[in-house]
Amino acid sequence: MRYGNFLNPKADSNNQFLKIWKNRINGLFVDKTDFINETLDRFGMDNNLIAFTKPRRFGKTVTAYMLACYYSKGADCKDLFSGLKVAGYAGVKQINGQEKTITYEEYLNKCNVLFLDMNNVNSKYKNYVRRTAKIEEVTDIVDFTEYLVIKELKEEPEFASILAKAGISNIGLNDALSEIHQKLNISFVFIMDEWDLIYREYRDDEPLQEKFIDMLTGLFKATEGLSCFSLAYLTGILPIKKYNSESALNNFKEYNMLMPGKFAPYFGFTEEEVAKISCQPRCQISKELLKEWYEGYKIRLYDKDAGTSRDIDVYNPNSVISAISEDKCQSYWSNTSSNAEAIRLINMNYDGIKDDIINLISGGPVLFDFFTFQNDMTSLDNKDQVFSLLVCLGYLGCREFPNAGTERYAYVPNREIRETLIDIVKGQPWYSSLPVVARSERLFQAIRSLDAATTAEIVGGIHNSPYVAAIGYNREDSLAFCLRSGLIWHTESSYDSFRELPAGKCFADLVFVPKSRADLPIMIIEFKRDYTAEDALNQIKEQDCAARYRQDGDEREVLLVGLNYSSETKEHHCLIEKM
Repeated sequence: MRYGNFLNPKADSNNQFLKIWKNRINGLFVDKTDFINETLDRFGMDNNLIAFTKPRRFGKTVTAYMLACYYSKGADCKDLFSGLKVAGYAGVKQINGQEKTITYEEYLNKCNVLFLDMNNVNSKYKNYVRRTAKIEEVTDIVDFTEYLVIKELKEEPEFASILAKAGISNIGLNDALSEIHQKLNISFVFIMDEWDLIYREYRDDEPLQEKFIDMLTGLFKATEGLSCFSLAYLTGILPIKKYNSESALNNFKEYNMLMPGKFAPYFGFTEEEVAKISCQPRCQISKELLKEWYEGYKIRLYDKDAGTSRDIDVYNPNSVISAISEDKCQSYWSNTSSNAEAIRLINMNYDGIKDDIINLISGGPVLFDFFTFQNDMTSLDNKDQVFSLLVCLGYLGCREFPNAGTERYAYVPNREIRETLIDIVKGQPWYSSLPVVARSERLFQAIRSLDAATTAEIVGGIHNSPYVAAIGYNREDSLAFCLRSGLIWHTESSYDSFRELPAGKCFADLVFVPKSRADLPIMIIEFKRDYTAEDALNQIKEQDCAARYRQDGDEREVLLVGLNYSSETKEHHCLIEKM
């Protein structure tokens, strides 16, 4: 049997899943092979068409290569999968008219797989365009994609004679697969990674996009095409393109950041998986710090049998692994093209997007509706659609709430994304004129100069903003939000901030510690609701919250801030002392 790039790929050095598995000795391998179980349940069934889309660097390509490792005849991976989660699979299927209990070995390396990594295809196409000699039937990347796959089908002896007998010189992919299926009763597993590349890389070429979706429609909506596949799996960043309100491939069961369904645990690393990684000797970073930097994508998981739902806390897997490998938490969200896209979207400023982005960075939520989102990068004419795209790109998280339909709350998920968005905003010509920037400077200087009245006034103004009203103001957490959001534009680059930091005999509500500059003060802040600012300040002193900063000759200035909110008078009071 011939091993190809597209037909029955083998598990070799180009397989990204295999690379990660081979490095499992370092303790950073996370076993997600139970994802294969879901595809086994659907294999050969009516619901065997799956579209799974999530942001860059969230492991979608690794998952596609994992499926190729498992299903492809060209791979020999029994030893690989025998010790992983998928080995525990047990299911019941109708095979040849009889009910049969099957294990994970039923289809292991026994299927004809067509694997299309569209990034790889695009690279090959660009090299082809630069060539002098051209192929007559190839005029664009869609033609080129079909040409490459059919070329490999014709090079497989078992298929070559069938296609030759078809008597069609320029046979299309759908026709080629139909001939093979009808004559040999062979079905394929179809895997396409980066399915949406055409919509991202050729975003202004609508005829090409329509031609591409016509190719997929021919494969998966026409009866003769659909019967050729035991399983189809598409992965990318964008959900399947919609025309009006309907998906162009609405027979695919689709899972994405807006509607994750039962696949929520597979959108990234879960809290349990990160906790396990953090216990490995290779990891020198606490799970709490990993959580602050890279978690926050809360995706709702529904249990239909129990009639319940819960939020799954998902981490960016690439960033977690990068931080552990580099022994440093920082922003690994440095894809230039992706950031350029976020800049373009923010600067559209539909319905006051800039103001909403500022609020989101400060920690507030924004309500949006993804119903009219067309799942592409160009059909954008309102804020809802822009926020939908930012969620798909991973710059925003979104949270469902009961009976909300297609409405979601958008929010900035973690510190990595917040720092990235702050850098983006600071690079825009309109940044210096933002009122929140001046307010942030004024608040910091008020605290530093022990001006408690001005501090209380500014925090009160933030409290009375519509964004804070949207999240409620009935807990001390809300006071923390007001102060943190007020300071963020001045302190983000020069301070680390911590909520509930162990200090002295208790936990300090909020602490700002300079990253490096010795001339900046440490700020320890305690919040009280319906007590007094004196109570807040006294708690800092009585619990000796500043003790950790008086050790080893640390001579930095320490400011103690007590802040109170009265639910009866709706007033704020503040006291500030210097140690």
